[in-house]
Amino acid sequence: MEVLYFAWVRERIGLPRETVETSAETVEELVEELRAREERYAAAFADISALRVALDQELTDFDAPLAGVREVAFFPPMTGG
Repeated sequence: MEVLYFAWVRERIGLPRETVETSAETVEELVEELRAREERYAAAFADISALRVALDQELTDFDAPLAGVREVAFFPPMTGG
């Protein structure tokens, strides 16, 4: 699946997107796999309460299932303005 990183998540990881092979069944399990990769991922996902996630461009929760998902996007909460 394609994993997209936005704003400070992208800055910490150093990539705007990547293709990820995963056995994760939920977003939270995917985050755990990514955290275990290396320190930059651990830093980016240290506090998931400061992040939002979208699956195939639909905002969802971290306990959402990944079955059939083609794209996961991680980003900080948006502010109005």
